[in-house]
Amino acid sequence: MELRHIRYFLAVAQEGNFTRAAERLGIGQPPLSQQIRDLEDEVGARLFHRVPQGAVLTEAGQAFLDKVADLPAQAATAVHHARQAARGETGTLRLGFTASAILLPRVTQAIRAFRRAYAQVELQLEENNSALLAQRLREGRLDLAFLRPDGAEARDLTLHALPDEPMIAALPAGHALLQGRRKTLRLTDLREEWFILTPRPIGATLHDAVVGACRQAGFEPRLGPHAPQLSSALALVAAETGVTVVPASMGQFALAGVEYRPLAGVQPIARLALAHRRKLALPQVGNFLALALDPPP
Repeated sequence: MELRHIRYFLAVAQEGNFTRAAERLGIGQPPLSQQIRDLEDEVGARLFHRVPQGAVLTEAGQAFLDKVADLPAQAATAVHHARQAARGETGTLRLGFTASAILLPRVTQAIRAFRRAYAQVELQLEENNSALLAQRLREGRLDLAFLRPDGAEARDLTLHALPDEPMIAALPAGHALLQGRRKTLRLTDLREEWFILTPRPIGATLHDAVVGACRQAGFEPRLGPHAPQLSSALALVAAETGVTVVPASMGQFALAGVEYRPLAGVQPIARLALAHRRKLALPQVGNFLALALDPPP
């Protein structure tokens, strides 16, 4: 039994006439009659009394009508939902991000644009460090992630580079280097300070950017306490245990006891990428990439 048999049956039942039903369906009357006979053979009962005025439902036909009347509408709804799912307009998207990345306008704009364009997609968000975000992508526990790339991801993930971000210095409020209202600092000004950085296994990109810039400036940074997150690094700065260098967007993170200064001369750069598994299994991933990589004006 095919859906067309149901549509033919419903047309005859509604019109009460084979000729009018055939005109409505856009087919000939003899083929329609044959299709109804085939349906009756499959059901095992006569569905219509053929009368001079047209066709009248039998008791079996009425019982059949009661059960199949909604099938075409249900099929159309199913097709609609299937097409929505194929276009990535429904379902779930699991998106990860680093704490510093979420402060970037490019990132928040992409999330906002996706939620507006695909309101029926459940967007699940997760904050974590870049190493764990990459691991969760590989395990299939995330679909996309804004992370700081360290090069290791390239072997099994696809990375879409986003604009680089300058890094700034964060010092304890009242530090001697801030006297005289200095608006900028140089990395060499910090050569005697203890640097509070994220451990390399957790955040290799930012760690290497700061250490590499210091070496380029002519000195080896003195590594102080490690901090698993940039927010905890800033908290340690507020506690006057050292200084740190963070992406410029972290300057929005107002913390009592911490002051930020741009860096002149040799300047570390924070890289950011939008990463996913090499095979784009979900159409939702492609939809998010389109909005994040080519944002509307």
